[in-house]
Amino acid sequence: MNNTIIKTDSIKEAITLSNLRHIAIIMDGNRRWAKSKNLPSMFGHKEGVKALKRTLQAASDFGIKYLTVYAFSTENWGRKQDEVEFLMRLLNDTVRNEIKEMHENNVRVRIIGDLQPLSEGLKATLKHAEELTCQNSGVNLQIAINYGSRNEITNAVKRILKDIKDPEQITDQLISDYLYTFGIPDPDLLVRTGGENRVSNYLLWQIAYTELYVTDTFWPEFGEKALLEAAHSFVNRNRRFGKD
Repeated sequence: MNNTIIKTDSIKEAITLSNLRHIAIIMDGNRRWAKSKNLPSMFGHKEGVKALKRTLQAASDFGIKYLTVYAFSTENWGRKQDEVEFLMRLLNDTVRNEIKEMHENNVRVRIIGDLQPLSEGLKATLKHAEELTCQNSGVNLQIAINYGSRNEITNAVKRILKDIKDPEQITDQLISDYLYTFGIPDPDLLVRTGGENRVSNYLLWQIAYTELYVTDTFWPEFGEKALLEAAHSFVNRNRRFGKD
């Protein structure tokens, strides 16, 4: 727990001392970035993939153990059909094209969300990525696809009701064990790009005591410098967890 001001010239050392292990990101602003440059929204999404690669590398360099990113929400199905179809293809192509390099870089990939509505081809791609990297010990990259926290909690409650007969057995830890993020520590820091001040149905249970950081930087412009600024913001915060 970070209770004191940390002074060090090494950001990696500062991150280690602050116990910043897990950063979750709402990758917002792809379409607004594209619009600002008079480009179709698809260009923003493609640049967003490059931003994720930069951020993943920076997380590894800074010693961040877990990185969880919001790729496609349960609400995103409400966008125009051609954009949804493009995003599904982009997700499939990105994972398929990048997984070899991520595996070589010791990244472990996990997918969180309800995968049932996805195409069989995309589900196969995601399954392969998880299986290929399951023994890796570097950065743990969680990609939230067709994810919505209310849906996650609702599904967890349904499963708990099937498995647990005694209400006294239900604890905070038990509920956590039924979520998509089972076995993954709660985020220490939630970063939202694009300047919007909301959490958008993302990891609502898990971010109960997570520090929040909002930047006006659109996601396609995010990378090492922006992640460093977010980490600096976290390092010198006094996390009290409601105790002081």
